[in-house]
Amino acid sequence: MRIAGLVAQARLDSPLGPLTAAATDKGLAGLWFDGQAHHPGPLDAPDNPRHPVLAQARRELAAYWQDASVGFSVALDLQGTVFQRQVWRALLKIRPGSTSSYAVIAGRAGSPAAGRAAGAAIGRNPVSIIVPCHRVLGRNGSLTGYAGGLERKRALLHREGALPP
Repeated sequence: MRIAGLVAQARLDSPLGPLTAAATDKGLAGLWFDGQAHHPGPLDAPDNPRHPVLAQARRELAAYWQDASVGFSVALDLQGTVFQRQVWRALLKIRPGSTSSYAVIAGRAGSPAAGRAAGAAIGRNPVSIIVPCHRVLGRNGSLTGYAGGLERKRALLHREGALPP
């Protein structure tokens, strides 16, 4: 995956492992756990943790780790197909402590019969945690696919109160 217009990247610490954040002039374009599926690999952008978008993402994530009910307001530059961006916008509507299903997200993205395609788009979400793909469960409520790994998905949902401990 190539991300157009990257201007900065930074490494961020988290309770669930290190993250790489990437920004364009428009907003946060990537946030990946080390080793997660669909990680883009080395980025062609200078290391600049003081970049305003990356600094804001760091602050907001720090607040999230303290209180998982807080929201995010960092600008996003989500790059993908039209359908992927529709799915990712639908994910942003799932509130902390809540979950949804692939079918519901497909419907919110304007394609109710495209549950599998929505699942593929969710798996390609470039901005982990902030675009909350971890809040999507299987039809029967099961924990299914998460590019960052099911243990991280479980931990995020526990943190947000969406799953019992």
